[in-house]
Amino acid sequence: MLKLKRILLIASSEMALTPAFARARALACATGALLHIVAFDYVQALAVAGLLDHDAMAQAREGYLQVHRHWLEQQARFYRCGGIQVSTEVVWAKSSLTNLLEYVNDFHPDLVIKDTHYVPALDRAFHRPLDWRLLRECPTHLHLVTSAKNPKPMKILAAIDLSHLEELTHGLNERILDLASTLAASCSAALHLLNVCRWSEISEAPMSVPTGSLDDSFRDAIEDAQQEAFDVLSERYCIKDTRRHSLTGIPHKVIGLFAQQNAFDIVVLGTVYHHRPDRFIGDTAESVLNRAPCSLMIVKPLPPTRLNVAPSSLQLIKIN
Repeated sequence: MLKLKRILLIASSEMALTPAFARARALACATGALLHIVAFDYVQALAVAGLLDHDAMAQAREGYLQVHRHWLEQQARFYRCGGIQVSTEVVWAKSSLTNLLEYVNDFHPDLVIKDTHYVPALDRAFHRPLDWRLLRECPTHLHLVTSAKNPKPMKILAAIDLSHLEELTHGLNERILDLASTLAASCSAALHLLNVCRWSEISEAPMSVPTGSLDDSFRDAIEDAQQEAFDVLSERYCIKDTRRHSLTGIPHKVIGLFAQQNAFDIVVLGTVYHHRPDRFIGDTAESVLNRAPCSLMIVKPLPPTRLNVAPSSLQLIKIN
């Protein structure tokens, strides 16, 4: 079973206890993981004023950061009383994608937790939200928290995708279930499994195939293969029959509606690297995030391994 050892909480710069704080504390307590809280704080007025009087503004900036450090440390002391290992840091930098990724790569967490909020369509048209970009680029599992009615999740939905070859997803379905089952076991939560057959629109990509163009026998064969794979995964992760769900439709709409109707605390789903022609594999996660019915746990596949052949293993055949 997957072991969570290091959790990174990216806190808001507003010095407020958000749902992500509650979820991070609950998961750290349940899993025994070390919790590190970082806040990126940057005041443009202080940065600009520093160009005129560097020493005075450096002192003002340090005083400002000290207030934030003190506030974070107060929260950490409270968490430590509950037996959680907690460390904190306030960084003078903008919470840009570059800065966040650099920090994540330096810290090497098993899970990154961050608050997320709905962004209107008009705003998304002119500016891609940070959370969407983080969803694509974050090198490790990412938990985007919308609310924490139950800080320790009670119902978890693992949404897998059996419509693609494993060679394309690099074992993503297993990694989704590894993380989901670890969370469920640690939190004593009910784990459900969902697969959505995309017959109405096999995907929203230009490569989609309409249902009518599929021969019935071919369609039946695909359904049988998906069901067999679904049953194998369900058995492997000991998921009860009553918690196995196979539905049909457009994946992000079905996942969102099903999660909302059944009041799940977390939906665990995957996304693959987007630097490939088949980038549509991961777009379901982005579409679900757009209208997130609950908090999302985004799982990344293992990086594709390259086949390396050692020079010593190559033999030259000499023809006389």
